[in-house]
Amino acid sequence: MKTVLLTGANGFLGGHLCRELLYRNYAVRAYVRPGSNRQVLNGLPIDIWEGDLRDLANVRAATYGCDYVIHAAALAQVNPARSAAVVDTNISGTAAVLAAAVQGHIDRLVFVGTANVFGFGPKDHPGNETFPYMGQRYGLDYMDSKRAATNLVMEAIRADELPAVLVHPTFMIGPLDYKITSNALLLALYRRQVAGIPAGGKNYVHVADVAKATVNALTMGTVGESYILGNENLSYNEFFTLVSEVVTIQKPTFSIPPVLATFIGHLSEWQSRFLSRPGLLNSAMAMVANDGHYFTVSKAIHALNLPQTPIRMAVKQAFDWFEQHNYLKRTN
Repeated sequence: MKTVLLTGANGFLGGHLCRELLYRNYAVRAYVRPGSNRQVLNGLPIDIWEGDLRDLANVRAATYGCDYVIHAAALAQVNPARSAAVVDTNISGTAAVLAAAVQGHIDRLVFVGTANVFGFGPKDHPGNETFPYMGQRYGLDYMDSKRAATNLVMEAIRADELPAVLVHPTFMIGPLDYKITSNALLLALYRRQVAGIPAGGKNYVHVADVAKATVNALTMGTVGESYILGNENLSYNEFFTLVSEVVTIQKPTFSIPPVLATFIGHLSEWQSRFLSRPGLLNSAMAMVANDGHYFTVSKAIHALNLPQTPIRMAVKQAFDWFEQHNYLKRTN
């Protein structure tokens, strides 16, 4: 039985990766922070390893005896836009994982990045793995740090001959989101907390599809190549309409002009400075919402057998899970 060291195992994607790996008869060593929420891992026959990703000695010890590494851990905070913790975790943590993988002579490392490290495009010319990074315009440490981490992986492949493949998910939707990460948008729509419809859009993907393609990348795909893992390109208006149809709720009707969205973002920042705590929004988040972050995923479909579960089903399964776990009755 092959053993996989999985960082970020107790996250939204991590919970699905654990289940997919176990389903395929891999042994899983789950690397988690001490004291972190592990609800998504309850009852799974896995080996829990506690530690700080920036602790090279501990990461190296965790890698011992493993055949593969999936590095899915990241700090995805975007509010505030600038965060030393985000930079340190995503860059220093990745550097330690790469060094441990090289020293441990693992068979393959799969790095989980984000599609945002590539340039996006409109629906009629969506971005792909060759489009240069455009995220620097936003001033978000999350995007910038993930781009830097991606560069570290590419350098390890070149300089250290690390056998690594890179996968880059778009916006993930689906069940098992105990910490309420990307699915927060669904709950906000359900609770009528979304004031209007931004001008932009995103590429959406079922989180289970991302897990399948990521595990496939342990034995499929080409070393040194990047693969965007996504599915449907939808404007916010299209996505909000889809959600309203799935759960029979009223979607927002007011379209937010980009100038107004940016002003609201700046206003929220001013309020957060006055109150000494992050607001609900910042100007960087508003700028992102104004743009259409659309991608093509044909490369991953062909090389990694990326499934294409309809986003309508992903939304339905997310809400079914919310209902089963009483999230729909909560106000916060």
